[in-house]
Amino acid sequence: MSARINPSILSADFVNFERDFGTIAGADLIHVDVMDNHFVPNLTFGQPMVARMQQVTPLPLDVHLMIENPQRWAIGYAEAGAFSVTFHAEATEDPISVARSLRSAGARAGIALKPGTDVEPYLDLLAEFDQLLIMTVEPGFGGQALIEATLAKVSKARRKIDQEAIDVWLQVDGGIDENNIERVASLGADTFVAGSAVFKANDRDAQIKHLRDLANAGISHRH
Repeated sequence: MSARINPSILSADFVNFERDFGTIAGADLIHVDVMDNHFVPNLTFGQPMVARMQQVTPLPLDVHLMIENPQRWAIGYAEAGAFSVTFHAEATEDPISVARSLRSAGARAGIALKPGTDVEPYLDLLAEFDQLLIMTVEPGFGGQALIEATLAKVSKARRKIDQEAIDVWLQVDGGIDENNIERVASLGADTFVAGSAVFKANDRDAQIKHLRDLANAGISHRH
């Protein structure tokens, strides 16, 4: 298993996405945060913008929906060409039906948990998803420090995934940087969202490679 590094464009220049996409060509996927100013107290962009992004980059889009009512809106992002669409468990009472609709539309289906949401109720549902996203900060804004207490969920999820050989990516998002990515990888994460840790670098592709190397070292240290 090789670690995936998905730069978050929350840290990019919103007026120059095409230019900034060119500086992260070595990424595995591009993480796109869609916020509706209801589920989280911030507003970014919607479906037309995501469809246009997919037209200007060959990289797959990893869309993270921080929105209410994903059962209504999520499918549109799959139809717009997103490779992966992740919605929040807290925003729907029927996550499995949302996931199945995304898969039937040709996208990978992900479920995200906020820092205060227990992972236990979702461990037996993991086969219904292609990705579990454990938020390591409160969703809504970039540049926050990682919340240490969220890492126990990463370890729990990894144990379940390994015990049952479930084909699901385990993603973390929030405060991931060169100082903690190796440790978080050693606890079980394999897919890493990094915003400011990538976009602050002068050579962003070199930074992506550095983060991936650190994460792979962490993966290799798992017991």
